[in-house]
Amino acid sequence: MRLRIAIFDLDGTLLDTLADLANAMNRTLARFGFPVHPVDAYRTFVGEGVALLVERALPPGHRDTETREAALRMYREDYGRHWNVATRPYPGIRPMLGELDRRRFRLAVLSNKPDLFTRRCVDAMLPGVPFGCVLGQRGDLPRKPDPAGVKRILEVFGAPAAEAVMIGDSGTDMDTARAAGIPGIGVRWGFRSEDELRAHGAAALADRPADLPELLDAWPAGRAG
Repeated sequence: MRLRIAIFDLDGTLLDTLADLANAMNRTLARFGFPVHPVDAYRTFVGEGVALLVERALPPGHRDTETREAALRMYREDYGRHWNVATRPYPGIRPMLGELDRRRFRLAVLSNKPDLFTRRCVDAMLPGVPFGCVLGQRGDLPRKPDPAGVKRILEVFGAPAAEAVMIGDSGTDMDTARAAGIPGIGVRWGFRSEDELRAHGAAALADRPADLPELLDAWPAGRAG
């Protein structure tokens, strides 16, 4: 048995979405008259769902329920209009996915981004890539690092955990892999640091997308770390 299922995080792994996420949140903050943040600050704000993004971006003392809910509505409206201004696949992502498909890997996406925007981003930025399952944050599944999303993907594919790997740029992705009992491969080109990936138990690190096909093909199935 070998690894046959590659489950990818989206933001910071397949797509560079940071500027659009940051700019939408900064415009929302500006509408409230709150200070905005440098784009790089959003590297640690994103990745655990949109509600936490909004809460982290709001200034201390203005994180009450009413303000958070109003800011969340404004952010969603703004991001819905401007999500594709700067968002692009990272260099080398499309060839890497094509090579994994050629090697008969089954491909999936598991993101804490809202499900609608997860699917919209995948459809627009990675057209033609044969993802067998695309899951974003939605009401019937807890968000990562809960392993429920991984388990749902395995159910869709009718495959055991021993055939799957989780690939992502954050400690949340590595925690998800560990909770699901599968290897977590960290990517160095994303939003978070190598130190974070290692601290959360990354089984291996990839320097560039082109490294992944050989790394995954050589990985012994059933080895979780």
